[in-house]
Amino acid sequence: MNAEFNWWLLIVGLVIGAGLVWLILADGSRREADITERERAGEIRWIAAELRRGGSSVDEEDVAGVLHLHTAYLAAPPPDEPSDEAEDELPDLEVDGWRSAEPDRTEARDQPSPSRTG
Repeated sequence: MNAEFNWWLLIVGLVIGAGLVWLILADGSRREADITERERAGEIRWIAAELRRGGSSVDEEDVAGVLHLHTAYLAAPPPDEPSDEAEDELPDLEVDGWRSAEPDRTEARDQPSPSRTG
């Protein structure tokens, strides 16, 4: 009778141990799929307000476009490793009416970078 009880304890211990490991390693962070359309509208308003408070001139439509492109990027297959030559020839991207183009790097270098003062 003692041997059967030991096996039962071993099985229960393994199940409890596996449950504890799962709880410790579980990823509780939210994902894109967890955000509803109603919550997305609130996120857009919050991001736009925070950017305006930081001194950027951005409206909610621009933020919605960035989030839309971000969702499309996450839905796409992972990119291949770019070669050094491919970095200079990034294509324009058009997703559901939103168009993005790489900015001219020479103009970006000539302008001073924005600084945040608190």
